[in-house]
Amino acid sequence: MVEAYSYRKLDVYINAKVLVKTVYNHLRKFPKEENYALCDQLRRSVISVPSNIAEGMGRFSSKEQIHFLEIAFGSLMEVQCQLDISCDLGYITIEEFESINIDIIKIAKQLSGLRSLRIRALNP
Repeated sequence: MVEAYSYRKLDVYINAKVLVKTVYNHLRKFPKEENYALCDQLRRSVISVPSNIAEGMGRFSSKEQIHFLEIAFGSLMEVQCQLDISCDLGYITIEEFESINIDIIKIAKQLSGLRSLRIRALNP
């Protein structure tokens, strides 16, 4: 039987949780008028990444796992877009964006790799 909560040991899950903390720390600097707009959207998007990794790994079928990994990837792209916009609006610096973007690219590659493994499991 698969070890319960094995998703917590995945590097991609661990890195996604670090991204959540990083984004939350930056959101403290955003103007109050963004609290229920861009900040709220960023919170939902960034939390969705590790949440969907966990949900996907909690599924028994590779097809379902792939589905949730794809949702996590889409949420990650939302985070990237929203941080890019935040940079354009002057809420974060270009250096801050580029630093976070390095982490986003790393997580994107890890999600793609994990997805590929699951696809191979479907087509042995």
